[in-house]
Amino acid sequence: MKIKSVRGTHDILPKDVAVWHTIERTTRELFKLYGYSELRTPIFEDTELFSRSIGMGTDIVQKEMYTFNQNKNKTVSLRPEGTAPVVRAYIEHALHRQTTVNKFYYIGPMFRRERPQKGRYRQFHQIGVEVLGSDAPALEGEVIEMLHRLMEQLGLRQFELLVNSVGCTTCRPYYIDTLRQNINKTKTSFCPDCQNRFKNNPLRIFDCKVRSCQPFIENLPPILDHLCSNCQDHLSKLRLYLELLKVPHRLSPRLVRGLDYYVRTTFEITSEYLGPTQNAIAGGGRYDGLSEILGGPRTQGFGFALGMERLIWLLSEKEDSFSLNQSPPPDLFLVYLDESSLELSLKLAQELRGQGVFVYIDFQKKSVKAQMRLANRINARFTCVIGEDEIKSGYFQIKRMEDGQKVTLERATLADFLNPSISPI
Repeated sequence: MKIKSVRGTHDILPKDVAVWHTIERTTRELFKLYGYSELRTPIFEDTELFSRSIGMGTDIVQKEMYTFNQNKNKTVSLRPEGTAPVVRAYIEHALHRQTTVNKFYYIGPMFRRERPQKGRYRQFHQIGVEVLGSDAPALEGEVIEMLHRLMEQLGLRQFELLVNSVGCTTCRPYYIDTLRQNINKTKTSFCPDCQNRFKNNPLRIFDCKVRSCQPFIENLPPILDHLCSNCQDHLSKLRLYLELLKVPHRLSPRLVRGLDYYVRTTFEITSEYLGPTQNAIAGGGRYDGLSEILGGPRTQGFGFALGMERLIWLLSEKEDSFSLNQSPPPDLFLVYLDESSLELSLKLAQELRGQGVFVYIDFQKKSVKAQMRLANRINARFTCVIGEDEIKSGYFQIKRMEDGQKVTLERATLADFLNPSISPI
């Protein structure tokens, strides 16, 4: 019986890795322009980090985390999200003492025991951004604009930005009281999960995707009608900056996100191609106070996380996205005739690779004809047959596969000729 990958996980095969590299490279290059530095945290953390930050009443902590005994009194969990680990590292290493505003990004796997579905796995990968030390709406606008630019640079066009506010410690308690009173009138009509959320955090009822709950959720009062003046002003300024930066968006009064630490701004980027319910590609918001919850200094925070699997699935659906996952073709395919020419091919390949040339050799002792067929199949730019003449003379005939043009070069000039940034013929 064959052993298969664990349910909810997936292999990223060599033919698919190129698109991951493209996304990661584009991300790093773009985020650098905005002043972000990469931060890498461990894959597992103290369980308390997530129970304190995400919230004991959340589905993530109650149902979805992979948790293991460290010893009799301690458990550790595979990270289900990236914000809390970043804030933990920020506190542990006193990064707030180095600069007033810290800008981080991360790329890596997360783990949640959810029901696997299209674009959603139990081991999944996220690109995340966290800014610690500022509560400026203008900074929020810049972060969202950066994410919007990333989507466009990767070739994604059909998506929508949704924005909302979940209030603050001043206005949210009053809204939650109002919400409880309204929910209580029809509480028995909600699903069991919503009834549990009613006890712990009624705001999270807006996260429910159960169809039978939707008519009741639609009748609940929106939080936008209960924001304090400071939260109203914050949201208005954010929207002003988004308009200034020409980032199209829509106000979504029932957007709350699924984590307890959010205050004020929440946002999502969605795509209708992912379906009517689980349609978010990226999401985030403001989490002032999370540092204090984790034992750190008073710090404002803002960030987002982007699901790579969902993004890649969307890009794969585009007709013009094929170039994302094409591995770069070899600059030179060396065809050898015998053992002596194989030895020269090995040495020549070593030299050229040291000068940045992608060289391919087939070691299966095939005929010249078979080697040339392989060179054509993998789209090699040039080929060179290595035989006795080349060994003796030190000159090599290079053939361009696109049109069959040939040129003879001495060994010392090969690397410059084969450099992909130079038009050789």
